[in-house]
Amino acid sequence: MPRSVAFCLMRWLGAAALLVLAGCVGEPIGAVQATPPPAGTARLWFYRIFDPSLSLNTANVDLNGVRAVSVPPHSHAIYLDVPPGAYHLSPESYGTDTNQTRDLVLAPGQEVYVKVLDDPTWMSSGDTTDIRRDTFYVWVMPPALARAEMAMPM
Repeated sequence: MPRSVAFCLMRWLGAAALLVLAGCVGEPIGAVQATPPPAGTARLWFYRIFDPSLSLNTANVDLNGVRAVSVPPHSHAIYLDVPPGAYHLSPESYGTDTNQTRDLVLAPGQEVYVKVLDDPTWMSSGDTTDIRRDTFYVWVMPPALARAEMAMPM
């Protein structure tokens, strides 16, 4: 095979391989597409920003004392459609600190963004061996900030 034909064939195969790989790429990990909440419900969004220096454990969040959602350290945002009403959000946490929980009153059609935070230093110790325990927090975030954070690549 002449050199120019082989070169053209390799270029064509390389371009074809790039097109195939481009088809495998989906939305950015942080991107979440969702329809509006169903009529008569409210929506709670839960998300975390991945930071490998913090806990890699899943954060469990209760609504009114019942496990409602488990938020991994690196994933899409998770939403729950719930009936309107009063809710107490509390993360399962080894440590107990102030500002860990939130009380909300949700109206029909309302969307609330809840960021799950972690402080691994709240319950930690050790001289030669570092021991850390998960202390999670749930904070209600402004919608514009939450959407921007949820869209960030992980």
